[in-house]
Amino acid sequence: MNFTGDQVAIIGSLFTIIPILLVALIIRWVRIIRVNSEIQIEQNKEIIALLKEINMKNEVQ
Repeated sequence: MNFTGDQVAIIGSLFTIIPILLVALIIRWVRIIRVNSEIQIEQNKEIIALLKEINMKNEVQ
């Protein structure tokens, strides 16, 4: 199978672009996970505070 010069250039470009796109997608994915983790940490702190408040109310009664 013989490739023309244009086909070789396109394939070469794909081999260059694909790793760059993969790295960009991985960085985006990690950033999204990090942001969601920070949100979850804040929610957990609020839940713990509410549970402590409920526990204190139950101890008083």
